[in-house]
Amino acid sequence: MLGENFVYFFTVQGFFIGIIFGVLKSFDAVGLLTYTFLITTFFYLFSHVIIALYFRTLTVKSYFFPKEAHEKELDLFVKEINKREKLIDSVYKITDAAIKMNSQEMSGQKS
Repeated sequence: MLGENFVYFFTVQGFFIGIIFGVLKSFDAVGLLTYTFLITTFFYLFSHVIIALYFRTLTVKSYFFPKEAHEKELDLFVKEINKREKLIDSVYKITDAAIKMNSQEMSGQKS
């Protein structure tokens, strides 16, 4: 059975179970619709979970993972991050020095 057909089948089953449960448990139309909607939604979502797990376990394949290439890329990223951190630190030092000079000039003008 295709996954799509399983979802349809399970959703319809949930719909009918929801109607039966709604008729047995509710005393008004709103309750019937609420129970039917909630149970149908649960069956719909549950069927998707089952299909996802089924296909994940069905199509398990080993594949080639280029570890060396990824390690080289990660090393490059680490170097770039370190360069940017040094640049940001130098910008902070320059900004702090400029703020100190500005505050000294402002205090000198007030006196």
